[in-house]
Amino acid sequence: MKKDIDIPQVIDVYVAVVNEYNNTYKTHDWNAYIINNKDIDLEVVLIVTNGYSKDKITSIFRKKLDLLPAKSYAKIELMQEDLFVLNNQFKVTFFENNKMFDKTYLFRKNTINKNALQPIPLMEARGVLVK
Repeated sequence: MKKDIDIPQVIDVYVAVVNEYNNTYKTHDWNAYIINNKDIDLEVVLIVTNGYSKDKITSIFRKKLDLLPAKSYAKIELMQEDLFVLNNQFKVTFFENNKMFDKTYLFRKNTINKNALQPIPLMEARGVLVK
């Protein structure tokens, strides 16, 4: 029965954690984003995030986007630096052409840091990217 289920591969959808300046509070904040680098819109994007280690687990955060247009991005959440010592996972589910896609993006513990910054697709920013 499982062999009959088609689970398509997610391509050109990423999650990035970006270090950016907050003009309101005059601080550098870490924000998580979902990036749609496809030429097609994504519909009903559901994102479930949490952090964990062997002996700790954070509460679960959920976000829904009705539409993520082609070649665009959206902020998921502000991330506190205390979370970076944990594995941080983002479970993303969305519809593309009425077909459901699902992928888990994992930032392993201590991989989100200023030494790991790289250019982020579609954004004029630097951050840590998981494909």
